[in-house]
Amino acid sequence: MKLSVVIPCYNEARNIPLILDRFGEVVGDKEVESKDIEVVLVDNGSTDDTPEVLRDLLAGYPFARTVRVDVNQGYGFGILSGLQEANGEFLGWTHADMQTDPKDTIKALRLIESAPEPQRSFVKGNRKGRPVSDVFFTLGMGLFESLYLGVNLRDINAQPNLFHRSFFESWEDPPHDFSLDLYAFVLARKRGLDVIRFPVRFPKRIHGHSKWNVDWRSKWKFILRTLKYSAGLKRRLKG
Repeated sequence: MKLSVVIPCYNEARNIPLILDRFGEVVGDKEVESKDIEVVLVDNGSTDDTPEVLRDLLAGYPFARTVRVDVNQGYGFGILSGLQEANGEFLGWTHADMQTDPKDTIKALRLIESAPEPQRSFVKGNRKGRPVSDVFFTLGMGLFESLYLGVNLRDINAQPNLFHRSFFESWEDPPHDFSLDLYAFVLARKRGLDVIRFPVRFPKRIHGHSKWNVDWRSKWKFILRTLKYSAGLKRRLKG
């Protein structure tokens, strides 16, 4: 199997049908053979109708399956749970909120397959069409982390992320929260992987709301958590 795409779903019952339909379109128009892709929908401890929706719909989408996390332990934990169960040569993740088109994962696959050294490549989206306030916040965080950690880290939380299985298998104690995006990006830079960026459209959510990007108070909490993790990561990288 070429590609496993992990999608952490925490209370995303209304978005799951849209995700499956969109991936069905991608597979149906022969962008990628169905045997070459699996979509791993991680029920990340959801308390809404996510388990029932997955149970009812998955039989109609043979390229998709689910992994259940009984108790939510963080965004990163859900992704890691899916990656551990994935079968693909290339692994990746994206969000369940439909702000990143599932077809972008196929674009990422084409980019990494055409890279001179696919096993030493890391493909990451570069978000377009976001609100000015969010762009300003992202630029600030990216600039700080780049200076602090000594690598170029623009648009850290952009989706999708895609890489060879061997890169994932080398990870040591990855974080279980939103810092997983930072961890993977920093590790790719520090190890000299060829980081390939490509533009992705980033519209408003169709259903639900962000689990952290609610207001400036939530952004501040996110900043504090990220800074704390960055300090520990910097010490580990020096060790």
